[in-house]
Formats: sequence, structure tokens, C-alpha cells
Amino acid sequence: MSAHDRAAQFSPFAALTGYEGVLQETGRVTEQRIDLTEEQKAVLDHRLRWLAEQGNSHPAVSITYFVKDARKEGGAYLTHSGKIRKIQEYERLLVLEDGIQIPIDDILMLEIEHFRVELE
Repeated sequence: MSAHDRAAQFSPFAALTGYEGVLQETGRVTEQRIDLTEEQKAVLDHRLRWLAEQGNSHPAVSITYFVKDARKEGGAYLTHSGKIRKIQEYERLLVLEDGIQIPIDDILMLEIEHFRVELE
């Protein structure tokens, strides 16, 4: 028997191919989306209008927003900082100078340079 064949006798056997991946996916935790109250939505709309009125000043912001998970129920909240390039009202998107597009309906918290607006 060759050394290769002899070594194959002692290599691990994976009877359930893909099972480890299924276990990892099942154990991965997602967050549930938080629904804003009407008051919180009004505060967010007020801040977005203020941002839209700033014209070409491109205020610096930090936005916490929900990203839906592609495989499971729920998703994750991400925070991204940058300068506002434009607000696309029809598409309901905030576009930052680095190209990131954040759906307005997914925003949980909005911080603008010198003041902070929490929507939790």
C-alpha cells in the first residue's frame, strides 16, 4: 500500500457535508427591526428637512440604520459617518459623499455635527 493510501485511512470523514455551515448559519444572531413612533418619525423628518436646507454645505453626519439580512429574518444595525452629498426625496435615500446610500425609512438614529438626535 502506498504512503498516500495509508494516510487516507486516517483522514477525517465528513459524513454530513455542509452540516457545519448549517450550524453556523443557525447560530448567527440577527436583530429585529425597531419601529419608530410617530413622534420619532416627526423628529427625523424635521432633521432631514434641516439637512436638505443646508444646500452645498455638506454637513457631517453619523447615521445608525437597519440592514435586512439576506438569509434570515431580521438584520443588523450599522452606523456610518460621512458628509451628506444629497437627499433624494423621491427615492427616499440619503447619499453620502463616499457613495453610501442609506434608505431614509431604515434610519434609527441621526447625529449631525454639533447636535445629536436619538430616535430610540
